[in-house]
Order: sequence, then structure tokens, then C-alpha cells
Amino acid sequence: MTTNPTVTRHQVADDQRIEHTAAIFGIRFSLNLEPLVYTFAERLSPDYDGGYWVYYALSNGGFYMAPDSGRTFRVACDNGYEGVLSADALGIAVCLYAYSHLSFSGDREFAEVCAQQYHRLRDYMLDLPESLAILGATD
Repeated sequence: MTTNPTVTRHQVADDQRIEHTAAIFGIRFSLNLEPLVYTFAERLSPDYDGGYWVYYALSNGGFYMAPDSGRTFRVACDNGYEGVLSADALGIAVCLYAYSHLSFSGDREFAEVCAQQYHRLRDYMLDLPESLAILGATD
């Protein structure tokens, strides 16, 4: 019987943010992914009003970003889910939305990167205390 190792995260240092995202997504991060993440945050939460986002690297090669806030956010999703998420959980949820959406883009290479990132982030999320709420918001 094999067990999957626990996926861990570490914060990407401010001076490494551009290099880190460029290594994974190239120029498509700032052109496509980052604006879409903010758009999904605005759509899902009436409480979201912008702000600084923290970047996280995952030990499985994944990446996500989350609002740098200690507050919670009410969310209402098209799938009928309504609830409250921490800033970290909101970031994970909107990154999953963005990765899923972009995995169907016309750029096959970028679409594949987004699909991989979706699965890597989902693997990390499944071990979190808010996993059921995030699943409710995204599935």
C-alpha cells in the first residue's frame, strides 16, 4: 500500500514573484491568469474589494495566490453553493476556477499547464480543514 505524501506550501518571496510565475506560466500569467483570478474573486464574493495577494508555491509543483487578509469572505456560486471562506480558501477556489477555465484555452501548451496546476492545487486543497467548503464552491 502506498500513500501520497502530504503536499506543503511556502510563500513566494516578493522579490521572486515575477520569476516564479514566469517559470510556470510565462507571459500568460499577467495577461490571462492573474486578471481572471481577480475577476472570479469579484464574481464569487460581494465582500472582495481588491488588495494585495500572496503567492504560494506547492511542494508538488503547484501554485496559487490568495488575498493577504485575515478576514472571511461570503461567497455565492453559480452551482448553488453559498458560504463563507477564509482569504486562503477564497484564493484556492478562484485559482481552481481560473485553472479550469483556462485549461480549455486555444493555446494547447498553456491549457496543459493550467490543467496540471488545477490537479496539483486540488491535491493540496483536499488535506485542508476548509476542503469541503472549497469543494462546495468549485464542484
